[in-house]
Amino acid sequence: MLPANLKHTFEELGAVNGAVYLVGRLLQRLSGDRVRIVRYQFFAQPVPQTPPAAPRAAGKCRIRIVGAHDPVVSAFPRPPHVIARRFSDGATCFVAEMGDRFAGFLWLARGAYEEDEVRCRYELVPPALCAWDFDVYVEPDFRIGRSFSRLWEAANAHLAAQGVQWSLSRISAFNPASLAAHRRLGIRQLGTATFLVLGTAQFSFHGKTPFFSICTSHARRPQLQLSPPVAQEQGSR
Repeated sequence: MLPANLKHTFEELGAVNGAVYLVGRLLQRLSGDRVRIVRYQFFAQPVPQTPPAAPRAAGKCRIRIVGAHDPVVSAFPRPPHVIARRFSDGATCFVAEMGDRFAGFLWLARGAYEEDEVRCRYELVPPALCAWDFDVYVEPDFRIGRSFSRLWEAANAHLAAQGVQWSLSRISAFNPASLAAHRRLGIRQLGTATFLVLGTAQFSFHGKTPFFSICTSHARRPQLQLSPPVAQEQGSR
């Protein structure tokens, strides 16, 4: 019979993700953090093509797109070099503000996205139909309010105006709360990828071509093509 903590892990994550998580934790501990396992699940969320029937009153929450030199960037809870790279890569940043306070942000990328936790590049195919959303964040003081929904409303309106039909993203397979929240939205799962990092070496396992890759230096990385469900279904015919 499994100990209570192990049973809870498998109940939350499922058999496969639970086993991978426990193996990763064990390897990380034995190696002094030199070895780690990262596992993602990829999702596609449809972009509404029509605006809400009745727009909500704006209230004190303001949503706007900002650039790299906007003063609000100094309040972002991320390292400056990470933010600078996002802007230099051409990502679009939506910011929520309550009065004069930073309340949260949401980032969008088009065409491709460079993963920032492991070495991997996601190619979005076809680029005209899909975008990549990442790092959706709301400050703790504003998580009960509407900042989160307002960010998504603005991002969806922006994408719909560009003809984008799907927003793709990845979630850690070891984050059951986020996975459950996304599944309640009725989004579609696209697949998984698992990364085994051993010092500077990285082994990655994917659900589609390339099914396996090895990177022995920081200069090399696998490229995964991710497509929305419509493109996948058309390609299988």
